[in-house]
Order: sequence, then C-alpha cells, then structure tokens
Amino acid sequence: MGMDLRVVPADELWNRGRDSSHDGERDLGLMVTDFIETGGGASGGAPDSWCSSDSDSGFPDPSYLSDKIQYLKYSMAQHETEVLSVVRTLMLTIKEKDLHSVKSGTCNASCIRFYLAKLLRLSGYDAAVCSARWQGGGKVPGGDNEYIDIILSDTEVGQDDRLIVDIDFRSHFEIARAVDSYQRIMESLPVVYVGTVARLNQFLQVMVDAAKFSLKQNSMPLPPWRSLNYLRSKWHSPHKRHLGPIDQQGPGMFLPGMHGQCAENLKRLQFALQVEQESERFMKNKSGFSRRNKPEKIRVQGDRAP
Repeated sequence: MGMDLRVVPADELWNRGRDSSHDGERDLGLMVTDFIETGGGASGGAPDSWCSSDSDSGFPDPSYLSDKIQYLKYSMAQHETEVLSVVRTLMLTIKEKDLHSVKSGTCNASCIRFYLAKLLRLSGYDAAVCSARWQGGGKVPGGDNEYIDIILSDTEVGQDDRLIVDIDFRSHFEIARAVDSYQRIMESLPVVYVGTVARLNQFLQVMVDAAKFSLKQNSMPLPPWRSLNYLRSKWHSPHKRHLGPIDQQGPGMFLPGMHGQCAENLKRLQFALQVEQESERFMKNKSGFSRRNKPEKIRVQGDRAP
C-alpha cells in the first residue's frame, strides 16, 4: 500500500482546533497507522477486522458504474434542478473578499459554506450549515463532517423536503493509487451535490463499488474509512444546524491570510464548476444538433424513395 496518507482527506479527520474532537482524531489516526503497518490486513493481524464486510467478488464493470453516475446526475426532480442552478450561480458570485466577513477562527473552508448558506437565505431558502459528528464503533471509525442543508416546505402535502448541499462532493472519494477508470468515474461526479439523502445514498454505493474495483487492481483491501457505512455516517449522523460560524470571533479578530486555504479552494471549485457547465452546454448543443438533423435526413431519404 505504501505510505501515501492521501487516502484520508482532511475533511474526514477531526478538526484539530476543537478540544472535544481529540479522541475521535486519535482513534482514526491509530486506525490508519494500524492499517498501514499490517498491510491493510493482507498479511498477519486480523484481516477481517479491517476490510469491508461486503463481498469482494462480482465487481460491477466500470463502464456500468460510469453510466450509473451519469443517470444519477440527471435523474433529478424539478425542484432539485432549480436549487442546483441557484447554488451554482451563487457559488460563482463569491469573491475572496467575501470570505473575510466570515470570522470562523482557524481557516478550514467553513467560511465558504457559511457564506453560501447566507446567500441562499437571502434568496429565500431555509439554508444552514450542518455539523455532524459520530462516534466510532465496530468497523466504522469516528469522525465529523460539515455540509449545507435546505429545508423546502410543501404546504400542499404538509411536509418538508430536506436537500443536502455539499460544495466539494468529489473530495470525499479520493483514494490512493486510483486506476484510470476510477479516476474518470470520480471526475464525472457532480462538483457540487444538491439533492435528497436517498439519491446521495445511490452515489455512495456506486463509489464504494468503484473504489473496491480500483483497490482490487492493486491488491489492496477497502479501508474502513472508505466503507459505505463510514461514508453514510457523514450525512446520516445526528447534526446541528448553524446560521453563523461555530467558532465565531469578535469584531476585529480577522487576521490577514487566515482564509488563504479557503480562497484556493474557492478558486478550484469555481473553475471545476465552470468546466462542468461548459461540458453540459456542449453536450446539450451536440444532442440538439443531432435531433435537428435526424428528421431532415429521414425526409431526404424519403424523397428519394420510389
């Protein structure tokens, strides 16, 4: 497996600045260390305690998984599509200086989420930043996650619909030594996820299957922090909704350069969003061109028929 610790994205680790998170960070850190030292359970130790409980046989074909991702991306309800359009537009309007107004202590990318949630509320949505945390147990290490949710009220049926907004969706699925097919599948994921928890679960299952396939090519088992249960914990665990930064500082506490990392993340996400939208426009225009020309071709062939 090597010593590439990039298999654990930063957002999956406990925030080092929070005293209450030290135990969770230490638990996951020990699990990562043990996983590396035992070769992922490939030799010695107790392999069953570290590998996913799911079967390693019968991997879906990568092309099938890629098609499934495309289907999930565009099988959205109308209200989800509308919210996604709004989120994308607002994300592209955020400037680096806007992040300076969010005094959230240590820069950990929270400022982008809080500022976007603020813009969504100004646009009329019941949006907030959710902080979720769960304790480790069994094969699932503890951890925390932060995302945005939007509560949509349907007065006609008398119930609410909760949409998840994850502004850096692909980052949850980065793995070490990924094979080309996995990399293509991961890069085909939406840059920003907007949708229900139910549709999110389908994305998670596809990506776990894809990760298993990729890791199997390198004779590597699925680490516990790549399991379906761990991924589901990020959005299924008990959470608290926040309208303002959790570590809000007083006036004048902002330090220059505090949001440097956030500024880089913002640029990266905005660039990826622009590429995604251009790709969608290209495919839409190409599809429209094909449809416009197909009837004409049939008509000409018909004219030539005796």
